[in-house]
Amino acid sequence: QVQLVESGGGLVQAGGSLTLSCAASGIIFRLTSMAWYRQAPGKQRDLVASITSGGATNYVDSVKGRFTISRDNSKNTVYLRMNSLKPDDTALYYCNADTRPTPFTSESPFWGQGTQVTVSS
Repeated sequence: QVQLVESGGGLVQAGGSLTLSCAASGIIFRLTSMAWYRQAPGKQRDLVASITSGGATNYVDSVKGRFTISRDNSKNTVYLRMNSLKPDDTALYYCNADTRPTPFTSESPFWGQGTQVTVSS
């Protein structure tokens, strides 16, 4: 079955950086689009960044210029490099795998367990 395992979250001061990793198994990773979502307490889960199987990336406006999504198909891993972190970035970050030919038209059912990112002011 599909397994997504996130790591790399933690506590960081505002202005700091973190890199999240998501190791995938049970899918043909190189053919799968990947995404990072986040959910802050009391809020809905929102798409933060995505990367298609071909390497095309997309970001929510609030993280453009600060976050970078990337993938290493040899390691079946997707990354989210987060720079210039702000308290508003505090959330539980989830990895998502979308195996559909047209990804991200709606939420894919394949999720990791989440990794907590807390940014202190």
